[in-house]
This record gives sequence, structure tokens and C-alpha cells, in this order.
Amino acid sequence: MKRLLVPLIIFLLMVSGCSNVASTKSENSSEGSKKLQIITTFYPIYYFAKKVAGDSANVELLIPNGVEPHDWEPTAKDMAKIQDADVFIYNSHYFELWTEKVLKSINDSQLKVVEASSGIKLMDALESVDEEEHSASKDPHVWLSPVLAQQEVNTIAKGLEQADPKNKDQYQKNAETLNSELADLDRLYKETINKAKNKEFVTQHAAFGYLAKQYGLTQIPIAGLSPDVEPTLGKLAELTELTKKKKIKVVYFEEMTSSKVAETLAKEIGAKTEVLNPLEGLTKEERQQGLDYIGVMKKNLDALKLTIF
Repeated sequence: MKRLLVPLIIFLLMVSGCSNVASTKSENSSEGSKKLQIITTFYPIYYFAKKVAGDSANVELLIPNGVEPHDWEPTAKDMAKIQDADVFIYNSHYFELWTEKVLKSINDSQLKVVEASSGIKLMDALESVDEEEHSASKDPHVWLSPVLAQQEVNTIAKGLEQADPKNKDQYQKNAETLNSELADLDRLYKETINKAKNKEFVTQHAAFGYLAKQYGLTQIPIAGLSPDVEPTLGKLAELTELTKKKKIKVVYFEEMTSSKVAETLAKEIGAKTEVLNPLEGLTKEERQQGLDYIGVMKKNLDALKLTIF
């Protein structure tokens, strides 16, 4: 009898909990003083959503800054945060690979889900990096193009407007302001790179395919779409020969993963290493310096100048 009762009690508690969450969300939406509760996955999505939301909603970052997001998996506590939110915003199911499974398990019809890259034609993995093995069929790193970032901002704004119609005008205004800043960033990149003598750059992680395509550059990656996958000795030998032939003077790495492979290649070809940030999370030093998406993207452009000029 006890064996039958325990599962039944657990089931009833789960049903009761889901009912309470739905009831709380309904109450929050009916009270004008309650702000929209938004959960975002990683830094660029948080930054876009925070700028669009302004003071009209509360925005929380799920994946902590300084944590590499490619292989991150949510805990039960993280799943509860998503369950309790009004809006959940992520970049792409090709990047946050866990989203489909989590959203199925939550099964909350009142949760507004926004895939920020929705509507953007994603490049095939093999289009953004020439590799035989890849962890995803599409390249999800669209936020590194200031032009495509504007499309993500518009998608986020539309999602917030649908979830919170009373603040629609404010979300639209905030999105226009942010997109104006992103348009200025796009012009800065375009004007700078148009004067470039060299159009190729070497990266440790193939995150910059959209940025390269936007401005007529060519990314030569050491690793693929996942920064943790190291090249084979044969692949590294090919890269060494190629980069020597092209007289590459800088090999770019990112601070949230090991720079060992970039340093190895740089040593082989007599080049130096520099940071090119894929903006998958801000480092402690960047946060202390007060840097944000725009600031880091400008630093990335300064870093690229070492190669393209």
C-alpha cells in the first residue's frame, strides 16, 4: 500500500506545484505593479534583452559569466527558474542544445519562449569552417555580426511585446535605440575593414563566420564550432604550412578556454597571440572594466587591425 501511495503523493505535489506556478503567473500578469520576469541563457542574449526590457521587466542571466556555455547543462534549480519565468529567451537550439529537452519537461503553456535567431538563415557548419567533424549542423554564432544582432534584438522585442502588451511602446523604443547603436558599430567595422590590406585572420575557435561573411573577411579556424575540440596532428600540420605560406603574424584565442593550441601554432610560425572575444560570456576583468557587448566588439575590431593592416 505504501509503495502505491508514495508515487501518488509525489504526482499530486507536482500537479499542485505546476498549478500554483500558473496561478502566480496569472496573478502577476493581472497586477499592473508586477514586472515581467525574463530568463536569458548567456551573455549576448542577456545584454540584448536587458536593453530592450529597460525598467519595464526584470532580466536574469542563467549561464554565469566566465562559464563556457557550449557544454553547459541546466541543474534542477535552473529548470525551476525557467519554469517560474514569464519569458525564456535563448539564442538557438543549435547552440543551447539542452533547450528542447528542458522545455518539453516544463510543459508550461504560460511560458513565452523566444528563440532570438529565429528568422535568420543560419550557415551550414561546413560553410563557416572547413572541418570533417562538427558537433552541430548549423553555425549559431549570429550575435557576432552587428547586422544579425539587430535581427535578434527585433525578435526579442516582438516576444516581449506579445508577453507584455501594455509596455509595447517602451520595448519598441528601447529596441530602436539599441539597434541604432548596433548600426553605428556596423558602420565602424565596415569603414575600418574596407581599408584593410589583408582579409584573412586565424582563430582558435570557429565562432566568427558571420562576422567574416558580413565584412568580406576569411576566418581560418584551428578548431571547429566547439572550442573544446582540438585539431588532429595532421590538421595542425596543414594549418602550420598554410599560415606560414600566408605569412600570418597573429593567432587569436579566447580567454574562457585553453589557449594551448593557439600558442602552439603561433610558436611554430613565429606569430604572436591576441584575444578575439566570441562574447559567450564576459570575463571578470571585462566586468571590472565596465565593458559590455558594444565595448568588447570594439576591442575585437582593434585586435583585428593587428592582422588586417
